[in-house]
Amino acid sequence: MYQDKYSITAEKGAYVSIAAYLFLSVLKLSIGYFGHSQGLWADGLNNTTDILASLAVLIGLKISKRPPDEDHAYGHRRAETIASLVSAFIMASVGVQVIVTGIQTFFSGHHETPSILTSYTALFSAIFMYGIYRYNLNISKKINSASINAVAQDNKSDALVSLGALVGILGTQIGINWLDSVAALLVGIIICKTAWSIFRDSSYSLTDGFDEQLLQTIGETISKTPGVKEMSEIKARMHGNQILVESTIHVDSTLSILEGHHITEKVEENLSKQHNIKQAIIHVEPFTK
Repeated sequence: MYQDKYSITAEKGAYVSIAAYLFLSVLKLSIGYFGHSQGLWADGLNNTTDILASLAVLIGLKISKRPPDEDHAYGHRRAETIASLVSAFIMASVGVQVIVTGIQTFFSGHHETPSILTSYTALFSAIFMYGIYRYNLNISKKINSASINAVAQDNKSDALVSLGALVGILGTQIGINWLDSVAALLVGIIICKTAWSIFRDSSYSLTDGFDEQLLQTIGETISKTPGVKEMSEIKARMHGNQILVESTIHVDSTLSILEGHHITEKVEENLSKQHNIKQAIIHVEPFTK
């Protein structure tokens, strides 16, 4: 039930982003082209790749719904993280292309003054994408989804990119004709920066990196469980949006196996209530002074 609710909510965020990017890419590319704005055109090109990135996330979310099988005993949740990685590569490739085009246009000396309509389009796009960013950010926090958080961060960078395009367009209106090309260059840099951030977080998770402060907090929860004399080992890693924990606890050596088992159940209950950890392997050893 939880898995279905999580998947539906996450996929909803991806669908909203795809619809928003389809609308904005058509709007920006057409007005940017006919309105002679390199910055807005580059922003529209960025949105076309955002469609591909959001589709990659959506596919990853659908794969992650598959239940555990013989080859994937822990399920397919990491497909979501891999999707974030794919979206980072897509964004980076376009970011580099936009940077190269911006540099070529800047040094070509051929600069046209964009129409005033392009500035209104850029302002509308910035406000519109900021709303989408807040929507997806709330979803990612609610369900702890790395891929939807990546989509949200992409949404935020798109809002900033549109603001950059707006500044460039307004600059040309006051006679700084090269500023639109500079805005296109800055768009590419922001795209690459966002791609790097998503790549870094996704690769960190895929290589079993884990927040040390959160690990310490989880360890404190285990140690404070009644019956636990000492905790000698704890490990954790992310599996999609789920935290997997392994820990060794020490209990009174005079306890029966059943009593020791009851303590591990209490540990698992506390981890579930306080940290939403559904899978934990707790190894019990006798406590010796």
